[in-house]
Amino acid sequence: MKVILKEYVYKHGVAGDVVTVSDGFARNYLIPRGLAIKATPGALRESQHLIAQAAQHREELKNLENEVAAKIHGVELVFGMKAGKNNKLYGSVTTMDIARALEEKTGVDVNRRRISERSLRELGIHEVPVRISTDASPVLRVVIVREEEVADYLEGKPVPSLIHLAEEAEAEAEAEAAAEAAAEAAAQAEAADAGEAADEVVGELAEDLAADNDAPAEAEADE
Repeated sequence: MKVILKEYVYKHGVAGDVVTVSDGFARNYLIPRGLAIKATPGALRESQHLIAQAAQHREELKNLENEVAAKIHGVELVFGMKAGKNNKLYGSVTTMDIARALEEKTGVDVNRRRISERSLRELGIHEVPVRISTDASPVLRVVIVREEEVADYLEGKPVPSLIHLAEEAEAEAEAEAAAEAAAEAAAQAEAADAGEAADEVVGELAEDLAADNDAPAEAEADE
């Protein structure tokens, strides 16, 4: 069904846009909530002023989205959670938890569905992107430490949870680097062996060719 949007609708458009949506979405959500009207010839005529302003609405929305993205990009949210010795949480930090904490800290109310992350279930520092628009995807820094470590972390003191995780990450990085170095060395050795084998083959072919060239001369000498 074609409808004329009367207000901004996430992923569909701004006021004045004429868009095609499913019949159910239009009848059960957009029209009853006053977000859109069916795009009949009469409605199109009556809404020409709104349709003409759609481009301006899109520009205003883009500016607002960029402002919001700039305001929340890099914001750090700290959660104190109970966790086992394996750093797994007894529970999780959900997108709703993140949305609430973000609003409390910045005043920006972001729909949890725009937070591009599943529930977080481990201690550590997590980079969490937020889908503001196709052009704006700010990233939040979500820090999860043990409950008893929150005060120390907020005061800038090192906390055991993050120190331990940093050491593990460093060890993993070193192991990956060593594996890459070993793989590169093996590849170089294999290439060198292949080069030597190729040289041997070329040498043998050269010897065979030389022997073939000498054969007629020897036959003439015998005659």
